Amino acid sequence: MLKRTIVLSSQAYLKKEQDQLVIQKGEEVNSVPIEDIGVLLLESYQVTITQPVLSALMEHDAVVITCDATHHPNGIMLPVSGNSIHSAILRAQLNASKPFRKLLWTQTVKAKLLNQAALLESIGEDAAPLKRWAKQVRSGDSTNLEGRGAQFYWDKYLPREFGFARKREGTQPNVLLNYCYAILRAAVARALVSSGLHPTLGIHHRNEYNAFCLADDVMEPYRPYVDALVRAVVTGEDISEPALPADRLTPAVKKKLLGILTADVIIEGETKPLYVGLSTTTKSLADCYAKKRRLLKYPRFTVQPVQGHVESGVL
Repeated sequence: MLKRTIVLSSQAYLKKEQDQLVIQKGEEVNSVPIEDIGVLLLESYQVTITQPVLSALMEHDAVVITCDATHHPNGIMLPVSGNSIHSAILRAQLNASKPFRKLLWTQTVKAKLLNQAALLESIGEDAAPLKRWAKQVRSGDSTNLEGRGAQFYWDKYLPREFGFARKREGTQPNVLLNYCYAILRAAVARALVSSGLHPTLGIHHRNEYNAFCLADDVMEPYRPYVDALVRAVVTGEDISEPALPADRLTPAVKKKLLGILTADVIIEGETKPLYVGLSTTTKSLADCYAKKRRLLKYPRFTVQPVQGHVESGVL
């Protein structure tokens, strides 16, 4: 079942009544079945949430995201028992050999390069080098073709007149990219836990201060879906609201970006929402650790623009 994204950007009181999340905003009261919620994003410092709500969300494998004073995601709360064989999968994850992790990372880099190439082709740019490098990736990407690909890719991502350079602390649309990546990262972490995997134990990222190394690994081939959505917002393509201000994170822009979780992805010829596709990918990773398979199931970016939407919007 496709899960809903609930975003709270102003004062609200959240409580649980039976199996419903009740959202009280002054005199206005709304309710949502808790089992339908996949992501709860708490943007406002004036949101009050009760323990029964948090517990019920964890029971239904939802993810809760908190934000800082600038409304950017800064924390993730995940369920700890999302899979009935969590301990067995965790042991397999811990015991994975370095050569096997390199094999998984090689597949991940290839998938990312090919998806970046597909995005560039969809906007009329030459992507031949990315395709060539995808074929040349060695074990563990020892020659850092991912880095070379990124330099080539970002140079062609937006028209020259935008003067864009990809930097985490850079000018727009970097802020939009960071925001949407944070949402994607949280969804990946949720899918990993639901598949019985520990999001800290990466296959490539190994930073001891990073609690989501594996999420950062797995999200790589999914990043071009974020890039496509942000590009559409910035350039004015495929936007139902022509006056949508793309130079800052307004509620309208956030609503558009949150639609990344319902964007269509194609995995092994089957079209599904990205949120569901993540579960397919993480389940295949768990199967790899369990030695049931050796190939990860990653999506292949298609040439049509990403058409994300979010059912619940920003409250």
